[in-house]
Amino acid sequence: MIPLSLSEREPLRLLCLGAHCDDIEIGCGGTILKLAAAGHKIEVHWVVFSSDEERKQEALRSAEAFLGDVNTKKVTVLGLRDGFFPYIGADLKERFEQLKAEFSPDLILTHYRHDLHQDHRLVSELTWNAFRNHLILEYEIPKYDGDFGAPNLFVPLDESICRRKIDAILDAYQSQSGKHWFSRDLFSAILRLRGMEANACSGYAEGFYCRKAVLRMEV
Repeated sequence: MIPLSLSEREPLRLLCLGAHCDDIEIGCGGTILKLAAAGHKIEVHWVVFSSDEERKQEALRSAEAFLGDVNTKKVTVLGLRDGFFPYIGADLKERFEQLKAEFSPDLILTHYRHDLHQDHRLVSELTWNAFRNHLILEYEIPKYDGDFGAPNLFVPLDESICRRKIDAILDAYQSQSGKHWFSRDLFSAILRLRGMEANACSGYAEGFYCRKAVLRMEV
């Protein structure tokens, strides 16, 4: 693992990975907005692996909304088949090998290892396969399967950041508006729950799973 360091001289290289078009925003959009708003130099690679043409355009608009304060960014939206990642694993693995060759991040935000959606799980697995000397935080996605666990790392968020996150998601992804889970109340409830668990002063937070971290101390 490498240390996560924010300085005025070196940009933070951030890799955001999502199986589907709205995963990054739902799972860790508030954290991304907080990093960008803090004024640190950030270089972001934002990669979505599955989309159709309609959702691709939504994803590009959404990424722009979340990365508006980031000067250096690259957004990639691929068209791998939704729901079939375990059966097209070779294609997905090749994408990870390309990513590893072109970008060395300081921090990776990816799916939770025990997510019950098969596409999410494989993205998480391949993240750990490809990036072995990096700080990886796994985010969570609400779903019918009920696979929420107990995160061990939290990022407290101001209420204004939470509003920006939820507004951007609802505005960008009009194609999802008819789904029963795609609502302001649900997204706000998750942030409030994790804020309570984190004892956040604002009452809001995003939760992550940190499987491995190394504390480096200069002697």
